[in-house]
Amino acid sequence: MSRAEWVVMRRTAQLSALKDRFERETQLRKRAEEAIAASKSRLHLIDEVLPIMVAFMDIEGRCRYHNRAFQKWLSLQPEQINGRHMREVLGAKVYQETATAVRQSLNGQAVQYERTQKMQDGAVYRLSVEHLPQFGEDGKVTGFYMLIKDITGPGDVRMPAQPESTGLGRAGNDAVALALIQDGTADQNMFVQSFSEQIIGHKDAGNRIMAAIDKDEFSLFCQLITPLAVNSGEAEHYEILVRLMEEEEGMMPPGAFFPLAEKYGLMPHLDRWVVQHVAEWASRQNPLDEKRESSMFFINVSAATIGDPGFPEFLQLTLLEYGVHGAALCFEIAGSELTASSAEVAEFARQVRQCGCRVALSGFGRDHVLFDLIRGFQVDFLKIDGSIILYILRDPVYLARVTAISRVAKEIGVKTIAEMVESEEIITSLREIGIDFAQGFGISRPRPIAG
Repeated sequence: MSRAEWVVMRRTAQLSALKDRFERETQLRKRAEEAIAASKSRLHLIDEVLPIMVAFMDIEGRCRYHNRAFQKWLSLQPEQINGRHMREVLGAKVYQETATAVRQSLNGQAVQYERTQKMQDGAVYRLSVEHLPQFGEDGKVTGFYMLIKDITGPGDVRMPAQPESTGLGRAGNDAVALALIQDGTADQNMFVQSFSEQIIGHKDAGNRIMAAIDKDEFSLFCQLITPLAVNSGEAEHYEILVRLMEEEEGMMPPGAFFPLAEKYGLMPHLDRWVVQHVAEWASRQNPLDEKRESSMFFINVSAATIGDPGFPEFLQLTLLEYGVHGAALCFEIAGSELTASSAEVAEFARQVRQCGCRVALSGFGRDHVLFDLIRGFQVDFLKIDGSIILYILRDPVYLARVTAISRVAKEIGVKTIAEMVESEEIITSLREIGIDFAQGFGISRPRPIAG
């Protein structure tokens, strides 16, 4: 009986404590409801009335909240924003331009900047943008708030500008003028302009290529890079090639748009388009063959992209967005670029390697050996220029040069790739020399990346 009385007293005390706790929680809940009711008008102000555009992007870059001003500004429906990635909501071009700010925000930094935006009707607006990182209880960044304010002044251009002769507006004219000064003669510019009219069919070549990038009118092909050593255990890799759809219809020769893209300063946009689409394709785990997990995709980058300070941030965000490991990408840098600006190339290589990517030097050995220059940065592959490979069976000088490159590359731990391999006899010779990989029509012709 004493034990039973003790148990009853204990249970009664516990029940009383639970009752007191329940009453406290009821009071807290009541206060919370009152606070929510009191702040409802303020929340309504932010959601429905506040003219500043507000959106919250999570750590993966997906929009988890937006107010009416944000939705109205983009002219989108809620289902086109909620849970969507920033690239889909803001557009690929804006996403690329703000990649550095987004990365800084996800690293916990508050960021503020201004930018201009051209709307679908052609009107141009000036925007003040602020990123405010959000931290969780563990102190880690969970995302960031994006606050956008229209600061277009009375003197700013708001209406569509009249098209000018180059199709690029005043900035385009300045760029063309600068190109004329740097190139030395107007004849070269006239030649490229005439060439663009012939292959594209109108003078507005710059806008035509930019529109092709925005509308995904480019397609990606790949060419096999195969290991030469028997039973080497090396995976097969692929070089990514870009084609404009008009080329495949027979209207343009392959790659004819590159001089035009360079002339109008569009190569950084095109290079980012390639990186984004290769990463997107790789994330779907749709392998070209059974060795996909260890295969790499070689992407050529232009001189303008090498000098683009925002590209490494864009690369890191793209890899994070699609969940692709950096080791799946290898960036090809032309040997001529290393000769012209070795410090800039070394910094680019360092930054992309920090993202886990690899680096290859293409066109190696064409002019002179660049082993002294490559000591300044780490390179994974040397692609021996095809103009040398084509003649190794005809000229002993070329054979000796390839042999020397192979020997020194092995000493410094760099893999070699022979370009423009077109016959079985050349493959046999390269295998005897000790070249690691081969690429060319004798190995495989380019094919669509989705094939």
